[in-house]
Amino acid sequence: MQVMDEHDIARLRIRRDGPPEDPSARRTNRRWLWMAASALGILSVLGVYRYRVSPIEIVAVRVQSISTPSGTAEENEVLDATGYIVAAHTIELASKVIGKVDWIGVEKGETVRAGQELVRLEDQEYKAQLLEAKGQLENLKAHLAELEHGPRPEEIARAKADSDQAQVDLKNASISLGRTRGLARTGVLAQQALDDAEAKYGEAAAHAESLSKTLALMQIGTRSEDIDAAKAQVMQYQGAYDYARQEWENTIIRAPIGGTILERNVERGEFVTNGFVGDKGAKGYVVSLANLNDLQVELDINQSDFAKVGASDVAWVSTDAYPDRKYEGHIVEIAPEANRAKGTVQIKVAILHPDDHLRPDMNASVAFIAPGQRAGQEPTNQAVRVQASAVHQNTVFVVKNGRAVKRSVLLGRQSGDMTEVLRGLAAGEQVVQNPPATLKDGDSVRIREEQ
Repeated sequence: MQVMDEHDIARLRIRRDGPPEDPSARRTNRRWLWMAASALGILSVLGVYRYRVSPIEIVAVRVQSISTPSGTAEENEVLDATGYIVAAHTIELASKVIGKVDWIGVEKGETVRAGQELVRLEDQEYKAQLLEAKGQLENLKAHLAELEHGPRPEEIARAKADSDQAQVDLKNASISLGRTRGLARTGVLAQQALDDAEAKYGEAAAHAESLSKTLALMQIGTRSEDIDAAKAQVMQYQGAYDYARQEWENTIIRAPIGGTILERNVERGEFVTNGFVGDKGAKGYVVSLANLNDLQVELDINQSDFAKVGASDVAWVSTDAYPDRKYEGHIVEIAPEANRAKGTVQIKVAILHPDDHLRPDMNASVAFIAPGQRAGQEPTNQAVRVQASAVHQNTVFVVKNGRAVKRSVLLGRQSGDMTEVLRGLAAGEQVVQNPPATLKDGDSVRIREEQ
């Protein structure tokens, strides 16, 4: 038996680390790994670049050119005045009937439409009166129909039979009376028997005559006078029924116009009336409302300045709350008499395009513009305006060479959905309407639709 030495034993071991590594193969593997990493980096950069330059779809609008009065605002203004914004027509809605409030469907500040239910009163009594009037009306209508159609053939036949029977009874009473008279003369019957027979005959005669006349009337038909009287009664009770129905319907108080609830004057369970109102008695009106799209500015103009206002019917309105917003207006009312104590004349200026920023009782400043400075009468300057939806925090995005360029602008007055731009834009430029929140300066854009 041959004994294995240490060298032979080492050759029999299992190698776990593989064959000896070739230095050239290791350099080749490193080169492939570096090339793969470089390719991945280039692909990542290309993907990010493509994502960043992918155009964003937007809607663009053109900047419009408008004419404004020449000269400065101070040169065009003939008078400045201050006053308060009021609703042109404020309605204190009262109830037509008296009653206790059962339901209230609106709160202060809510917008309502014309005809909308606002308040309901308890209606049990009014409903009972309506049912009573309806019953009386239906009864009279049935009686009128009976008179107009006249008696039925069956009723006439019955009346004739009753009349014939009465004639037979009369004939029998006449025979009995004759017999009794003969016996009374001979003394067989007493005078009392003769009196009874005569009374019975008279009763039979009267009954027969009554039934005969009734038959004659039924055969002739109802008189026109009776029909006219019945018709008059029906008309009278029709009016009573209509009135009761109107009173019941008036327990539901509806909005006469569309507008905003300015004040809610009642609570559930309170009593409302349509008559005299005391300090702590029943309420005289339930809500007050007004159309806030129809606003005016009330001004007290000194009599010394009244001539200036009379020469102008154009004005610009602004408020202390939003001094950067200006609204076009014009004079709609001049008081027919002056206030002797104040030495003023009240004037109302209508705001042509009010928005949600204006509220009744806000203080307002009104600049009256010289009439000669109106467009088409005197030389004018050119300004621009855009839709208000394109402006966000005094900035816009202008579309230049397929990219959105952010630009600051100076805003002027606003009219409706259009905003005047005093500086920062030129007529004909395209701006992004309703810019998305993700849009940034320099982003690539593609116009989806031009309005």
